[in-house]
Amino acid sequence: MDLLNTLVDKGLRRELPTREEALAVLATSDDDLLDVVAAAGKVRRHWFGRRVKLNYLVNLKSGLCPEDCSYCSQRLGSKAEILKYTWLKPDQASQAAAAGLAGGAKRVCLVASGRGPTDRDVDRVSETIKTIKDQNEGVEVCACLGLLSDGQAERLREAGADAYNHNLNTSEATYGDITTTHTYADRVDTVQKAHAAGLSACSGLIAGMGESDEDLVDVVFSLRDLDPDSVPVNFLIPMEGTPLSTEWNLTPQRCLRILAMVRFVCPDAEVRIAGGREVHLRTMQPLALHLANSIFLGDYLTSEGQAGKTDLEMIADAGFEVEGSDQVTLPQHRAAAVEGGCGSHESAGCGSVCGSHEGADVCGTAAVPAVSEPRTDLVAVRRRGAGTDLAPNA
Repeated sequence: MDLLNTLVDKGLRRELPTREEALAVLATSDDDLLDVVAAAGKVRRHWFGRRVKLNYLVNLKSGLCPEDCSYCSQRLGSKAEILKYTWLKPDQASQAAAAGLAGGAKRVCLVASGRGPTDRDVDRVSETIKTIKDQNEGVEVCACLGLLSDGQAERLREAGADAYNHNLNTSEATYGDITTTHTYADRVDTVQKAHAAGLSACSGLIAGMGESDEDLVDVVFSLRDLDPDSVPVNFLIPMEGTPLSTEWNLTPQRCLRILAMVRFVCPDAEVRIAGGREVHLRTMQPLALHLANSIFLGDYLTSEGQAGKTDLEMIADAGFEVEGSDQVTLPQHRAAAVEGGCGSHESAGCGSVCGSHEGADVCGTAAVPAVSEPRTDLVAVRRRGAGTDLAPNA
């Protein structure tokens, strides 16, 4: 296909596709799916070889969030029967992190529910970061604490944080449909604060919330404009007790097309398959490794993931290798830009928004295909690891 040849050439040159090209990837047929995966795989291998970076989540504070994000089981008013606990102590967090590192993870992601950290919270997390780094040589630490106030990113950086995560989640045009307690602009501001402090920015999206192809392309182009080093692609886990519990809009094929589109738009960024891969990609997970160069190992914040041992077997069986702690994740032009392996933050172009959000045939894209019966059997609330007395999945 001429489209795929063009996208490969652009990806190898770090050239931004047009919006029409990105939309066309999402509109490809199932008959062309393997061609799409093969093309995006060439771009992935050019920048990242066959390495897969493993990341491990530690939920420092679970539940009871005052924000109303519709997709989240920790949201205000959530009836999801998740684990709820206040801040883990530094030693507890370090012990949880050690399990993931023993399983092969090189980055620990420290997450806490809430709108954003107080200064006291930043002190608490800073102590946790220092404890983890003192006890685990060479580990990368990413913090995810919500909206940042002035000066907080700098304090996290001084404490030893390598990165900060704050996802855009969906397009600016539809953001108000999923969250009303803060704005899309608030999220952009926090990513920019992380950049300015010298932290490696990590920002991604959630697919499967009923968005159109135009929404997906819009948020990915906005991410390209912000130029984070890491782009997590989450697939909505419709948790019982949340407003989006009945949203089952994804097929494994659509998930692969979304990952391919992200790879073409962000060719040299760490594209990470995040929450929901087991639920929506299912047996197609190994194919997704040809598109993304990073995954989470084990469980997520409030839901259980695939067994860590199965993750490692999947990577090996698919012909990939786990990235070692002595290997630099990002391509040289990014890794050299900021001391410690963070990326460059050059501004890239961003296309215009293409109005409709109903999944109809707009701007040349196909309507979202029908999906099979919801796989509620694949959604399990996390009952082990951080905040419990049970061994973690790592």
